Amino acid sequence: MILSDFMRALAQMFDPRFRRVLWLGIGLSAALLVGLYAGLLALVGVFAPEHVTLPLIGEVAWIDDALGWVSLLLMLGLSVFLMVPVASMMSGFFLEEVAGAVEARHYPGLPPARAVPIADQIRDTLAFLAVLVLVNIAAFAASLAFPPAAPFLFYGVNGWLLGREYFQVAAMRREGRAGARTMRKRHPLRIWGAGCLMAVPLTVPVVNLLVPVLGAATFTHLYHRLAGRRPTRR
Repeated sequence: MILSDFMRALAQMFDPRFRRVLWLGIGLSAALLVGLYAGLLALVGVFAPEHVTLPLIGEVAWIDDALGWVSLLLMLGLSVFLMVPVASMMSGFFLEEVAGAVEARHYPGLPPARAVPIADQIRDTLAFLAVLVLVNIAAFAASLAFPPAAPFLFYGVNGWLLGREYFQVAAMRREGRAGARTMRKRHPLRIWGAGCLMAVPLTVPVVNLLVPVLGAATFTHLYHRLAGRRPTRR
């Protein structure tokens, strides 16, 4: 059933109402990653020598260029981990428009959802980011102690974190904060499974740019299914 929520969300990715949010999400996510890469390049430029002299070889002038290419490869690898907080941060800001498009197509006739104040969105997002960073640091330390467990820790921990955040934001529009928390505690395994499903494309560079919007749509479907509503369109 979780896979059906994902497939419905994927099928709507190029819906006219979805398209603007999709490109905005990709653009902002890419801009954040590019900004981080620019900062990394600036650090390379400050600390990397323009040329060095090596014994028996002489002067080597391409060290800074090589470090620039290495930093690009490093950034692509780091984007796997950076997109986890980026996807979480974007969820609160995009979900209202994404959920509106999903509901207009699949759940017509619903009353207007309650608006979540921007201040609450920012507060919740920052609080969640702090939890996400601390938990991932702990998981990273554990994976260093036992490397074979690293993939399971990444998907398991971030699946739980992403599922918790996405579902809370999706359900809060119609259930309120307390109601969303109650629903989340009632269906922990389903929400964790959907979160793990979202964590998988986060590990694929470029594809991971789609996750903030795709996750918001998937969890909108999941919320309505757990609330007992069936989509009118397959």
